[in-house]
Amino acid sequence: MFDDMSQFHAWLAERELANEYRVSVTSLDSLDGWRTDPETGNIHHHSGRFFSVIGVNVDADSRTPAAWSQPIILQPEIGILGILAKRVDGTTYCLMQAKMEPGNINLLQLSPTVQATRSNFTRVHGGSAVPYLEYFRTPRRGRPVFDSLQSEQGSWFLGKRNRNMIVEVEEEVPVGENFCWLSTGQLAELMRIPNLVNMDARTVLSGVSFLTGDRHQRDGEARHPLGHILSWFTEVKSQQQLKRSIVPLRELPDWKRSRGTIHRLDGRHFSVIGVDVRASDREVRSWSQPMFRPSARGVIAFLGRHFDGTFHVLVHARTEAGTADVVEMGPTVACIPDNYAGAVDAERPRYLDVVLGASPSQLLVDILHSEEGGRFYHAENRYLVIDVGEDFPAEPPYGYCWLTVDQLAGFIRYGNHVNVGARCLLSCMTDLISQEATP
Repeated sequence: MFDDMSQFHAWLAERELANEYRVSVTSLDSLDGWRTDPETGNIHHHSGRFFSVIGVNVDADSRTPAAWSQPIILQPEIGILGILAKRVDGTTYCLMQAKMEPGNINLLQLSPTVQATRSNFTRVHGGSAVPYLEYFRTPRRGRPVFDSLQSEQGSWFLGKRNRNMIVEVEEEVPVGENFCWLSTGQLAELMRIPNLVNMDARTVLSGVSFLTGDRHQRDGEARHPLGHILSWFTEVKSQQQLKRSIVPLRELPDWKRSRGTIHRLDGRHFSVIGVDVRASDREVRSWSQPMFRPSARGVIAFLGRHFDGTFHVLVHARTEAGTADVVEMGPTVACIPDNYAGAVDAERPRYLDVVLGASPSQLLVDILHSEEGGRFYHAENRYLVIDVGEDFPAEPPYGYCWLTVDQLAGFIRYGNHVNVGARCLLSCMTDLISQEATP
């Protein structure tokens, strides 16, 4: 535990110097341990585990365009994202890990206590065991206060879910050299530093209110009661359609494999690349893998305003290529703005221009964060919460609904309700994370 944050930053710098990290972009044709199917063009690991890169055709009547094709990651196994927590003298602490991921812009970021795919924690790779795993698998040592199957990025994963867990312990826990205890107040402070708290930590920390008990709003303070929100969400889910079909990667229209990458002919959206990795403190010291690389920085934003003194965010029932259950509650806007440069208004995401035109005085949250560094290379989004003021229209269009922060956080208890972008935004809002004073 750190008395002040300068001690933490010195510790993190020391951990980076203590280990060797190297990531180099390479051709998909030369990845060690991976093969390309000569008939389909799909990319698989030689073990048949971990993940594959395949093709998918999508038809979603709520999107513009309504039909498209793309590569997508197929990873059917469920991993564990788990944080150990304990209370000391009335303050709640979380055991966090300084973890290298090959896609991170700065390589080393704060991750959960355990961040492991099933292939990793069952040691398909033949490497060392995952530390602290015994606290998150039955019979476990500790009290689970948050335990939910949560979706990953539906734009790049096909129906992928991970088990998000917070387990509270009372016993003394040995602290490994890459691990440290941080209070929830300290984590709230670190969340405002660019590219420091990784995506896997942010999605788990979106459930921290179930640990700290900082959920206090009453239904009467909200614009809509719970029953109205459930009816809205069910109606949108039942009316919208999402049709998908798996297709060979080599047959995708508008995509081409050349020069060791898979990319769109117009250069938009993302490409699939290969990387070679060395990391002296991982379960396996070196490996190769495919990764998805976005074409530019994205924007993930909530528009918000007060109703009768209570702050609400505008939630979008959003469909993505890999969404497991048609729609999930997502941010108001989630896109790569450069993809829509020069597009007519009908093609631009709704409210994108409101987000991009927000003044500094309206920004309640404005921070850059990396996305999942184990699969996405230098994927970075600007996370925003914007107070648009009480003159902003109170009645939203179809597919949108005003929720309080507390109401949205409550739906995190259940899977396939709140998407990963919205969960990460919630973890950036310090009125959700405990306001305990930083020591």
